[in-house]
Amino acid sequence: MKKFTMLPLAALVVSSFAMADDIKVFKFSEDGTPTTFDPVQSGTTYANTVTTAVYDTLYEYKYLKSPFELKPNLAVDMPQVSEDGLTYTIKLKQGVKFIDDPAFEGGKGREVTADDFVYSIKRHFDVKNRSQGSWLWAGKIVGLDAWKDAGSDYAKEIEGLKALDRYTVQIKLVKPFPQLTYTLAMGYSGVVPVEAVEKYGRELSIHPVGSGPFKLVSHNSTKTVLEKNPDYRQETFDLAGAGYNEEMHGFTGIASLDGKQLPIVDRVELNWIKQASARWNSFSKGSEIVNTTLQNEQMDEVLASKHPVKLKPEYAEQFNFRVNPEAGLVYNFFNFDDEYFGYSDDPKTNAQNKALRCAIVKSFDWPQRISRFYLGIGEAYPGFIVPGTDGFDPNMDDSSITQDLAGAKKLLKEYGWNKQNLPVIYYPGTASTRNKQFFEQFRGNLTKIGYPKNKIKQKTFATFGDFNRDVKNSKTQLIPMGWGLDYPDAENTLQLFYGPNRSPGSNSANYNNPEFNKLYEQASVMQPSPERTALYQKMNQMVVDDCVGIGGYSRTRIRMWHKNAIMWPQRDVMGNYLKYVDIKS
Repeated sequence: MKKFTMLPLAALVVSSFAMADDIKVFKFSEDGTPTTFDPVQSGTTYANTVTTAVYDTLYEYKYLKSPFELKPNLAVDMPQVSEDGLTYTIKLKQGVKFIDDPAFEGGKGREVTADDFVYSIKRHFDVKNRSQGSWLWAGKIVGLDAWKDAGSDYAKEIEGLKALDRYTVQIKLVKPFPQLTYTLAMGYSGVVPVEAVEKYGRELSIHPVGSGPFKLVSHNSTKTVLEKNPDYRQETFDLAGAGYNEEMHGFTGIASLDGKQLPIVDRVELNWIKQASARWNSFSKGSEIVNTTLQNEQMDEVLASKHPVKLKPEYAEQFNFRVNPEAGLVYNFFNFDDEYFGYSDDPKTNAQNKALRCAIVKSFDWPQRISRFYLGIGEAYPGFIVPGTDGFDPNMDDSSITQDLAGAKKLLKEYGWNKQNLPVIYYPGTASTRNKQFFEQFRGNLTKIGYPKNKIKQKTFATFGDFNRDVKNSKTQLIPMGWGLDYPDAENTLQLFYGPNRSPGSNSANYNNPEFNKLYEQASVMQPSPERTALYQKMNQMVVDDCVGIGGYSRTRIRMWHKNAIMWPQRDVMGNYLKYVDIKS
């Protein structure tokens, strides 16, 4: 892999368990590698972790609050929203400066203004930037799409995206978009200065120039090093405001951070360690990385109990842990473009296809999947609304996630399916041992309902990119994937079934139900309310009844960290948390 280096390290990196010359170093780790830190392309968890550390967003999530709750970051307060929900007015903090960088006159960072925010959103709609985040605002802000279609002239004003004065942003929407403020906490909305874009061009991806709590010192495929921004605005840790709960967080030592100047540590080393065994080895040494996620390979060695999760005494003495359901889900969708799974103008064929989908859903063994691949921890749930978001119903009928072999066989027989006319099914995935095991389990379940083994085949791809390209081009019969929430609202998963979002958009199932589409359009402009919750639940039941896919399940993570690392591990949804971590001497 090509190696990129930004600048030489300003000082020697020291152990995460020691102080050297009063330098505190926090050795953080993740299981993937970011390739860019340009906000317009920060589409992965790994990129977002760094992007939100070096760039400012208008809002961020309260560090410890559950369920997730927003708070102002670069903004002074939460938005002022007009009565019709179409106009948002946001005041920015004064005196916030970009880091010193050669991009600026004299190398001194200038003040961040409302114009910088406007410019940063415009960049998503400049085609040469190949934005991964433009979908968040496409069709929602007055005049923004037209500005793109007219050639993306930055000198031209957009009616719905203005700087009213040096510190005031105004956003006008085409229709209500209650999730707008969530998008302004994502790395995609990081505020970028035009001077840096003009100086570095595409190199901005590895030379970020922001106003966040840290600045990038160096980056390569295995490690990214951040240092405290010495000119970061005056901000202290507010324990109560962060959502601290003594019963939940007391064991972490986070209470000792109350009132401390942010960021707390001087340097963060982000170690990108993809291989589970290598990451565990680094973590367990005691002198390298301070955090990890427990993998299947270490389960028997580390855990004394799964229900509830408990560490063995020798590990409990060294490490803290939390059991953390992900803010997202895994699923297997059917591709409704496929002649055997999708809709048909012929009522008989349409009924047969639905029966085939539902029989496959009934064949699936969730307890087996969870036991074999997810440490035996967690429970599947009916539908595709993630627990903890509005619309999740813990009392929803669970027959869609209960294996029913007799029911599946009955469906196939009633609708005329037999060993001769059942179609060949190709189960897609990357060429890995884990995906091979997923396929074997899937095939094993189907053979139990009479599906011929020779008609269930694996389709392997060299890389996830190759697999994802076929998904985007609607070339796979099935879509076994995961979806991480972009923001904590059920709308973010229900949009996976909205007809206009079909491939290459997020609706990879290519499901197109006019009744569902109508309900989605109605709910998507509503503020949170019991009425909106009822619509969410109705849509969720609709996709369950249509057997759109096998789901859902939110993976339960066991996050572990050394006891002298003061942190609350969280990588889903929330960014900008590195400024809150500390390391004991």
